[in-house]
Amino acid sequence: MNDSFDQISQQLKGRHRKSMRLKYYSMGALALAAAFLLIFFADMLNKGLPAFKQAMINVEINYSEDAATSGRAAVDRDLSALISRSVVRTIPLEMRNDPSLLGTSETRWVLASGSVDQYLKGNRVRGLDSDDMAEIDRLVENGKIEMQFNTGFFARGDSKMAELAGIMSAVVGTVMTMIVTLAIAFPIGVMTAIYLEEFAPDNRLTQLIEININNLAAIPSILFGLLGLAIFINFFGVPRSSPLVGGMTLALMTLPVIIISTRTALRSVPESIRHAAFGVGCSRWQVVKDHVLPLAMPGIMTGSIIGLAQAMGETAPLIIVGMVAFIPDVTASFTEAATVMPAQVFTWSGEPDRAFVEKTAGGILVLLAVLISLNASAVMLRKKFERRW
Repeated sequence: MNDSFDQISQQLKGRHRKSMRLKYYSMGALALAAAFLLIFFADMLNKGLPAFKQAMINVEINYSEDAATSGRAAVDRDLSALISRSVVRTIPLEMRNDPSLLGTSETRWVLASGSVDQYLKGNRVRGLDSDDMAEIDRLVENGKIEMQFNTGFFARGDSKMAELAGIMSAVVGTVMTMIVTLAIAFPIGVMTAIYLEEFAPDNRLTQLIEININNLAAIPSILFGLLGLAIFINFFGVPRSSPLVGGMTLALMTLPVIIISTRTALRSVPESIRHAAFGVGCSRWQVVKDHVLPLAMPGIMTGSIIGLAQAMGETAPLIIVGMVAFIPDVTASFTEAATVMPAQVFTWSGEPDRAFVEKTAGGILVLLAVLISLNASAVMLRKKFERRW
């Protein structure tokens, strides 16, 4: 008897040790994941926050006759090499648009060159000699050069000059693409889910459709890009690189997510609700429209928001349909060439200029902020309207 008790005690102690080891392994995995996440965010913040500041130079601009043909003639020769080329290029255009500027002068803050900006941020730069660095230090001491908030990063489009590159055109392209995605994927996905869950008979055909929908939710996103290229561009002739073709391609990718989440939300509504509605004489469509769908709508909205957030972060399918174009101006039409934030970040990451590294990280921070906001809104929406049965 004692031998049996001792054996059972040893077995229990062994089980407890295994349980504790599993607990510590799980805690270690969680801590490791949290550490990697913190390292990622710290690295992105370290590289991306400098993109939100830009070096500005206070200079006197003389609108002379020479400046009407060469913008560099409008500023001091010692400062012309420190000013962004975009500034001196626009001076002749300003004089042509406003002839009254001829013979006048003004002092204003203008954009510094990318080399000056990187030098003030402590990075290695090429194109600046010791005299230029000494001049920059002197101007900083005199308050003629300072770091200001980079409003142009949020107000301008892409540019080959790093100091002039912004994310505005990509943001507008992303919004337009998401509008197309939402307009196509949400109604089709919700109606498909309602039919499969509430009206379709349970037979081999519907089972085959359900299996294919689940499989579509798991295939690589680049395949949807190939499908969009083959069908929408090559067959239907939708303009390449446009928000229209990008939104249609992302709608294909988002449809399975919306269908699955909508069916889950519909299943969460108790059968007693349906039975009570049938009991008072409602038709099946009235039961779904007036009773089931309103109760399932919070879950449907949550799944749809998460699906759109996932689509917003996709790059591969949009590269296939050409949405990596150089877009310096904001797109005004759904059929014009455009780019999106993930594609813009991808383009900047391939630029050789050191200044584009911080632009890349800054774009990632903006994209992460949008995605986190969308997911947070989905969570809050679910918490606010959630019903426990």
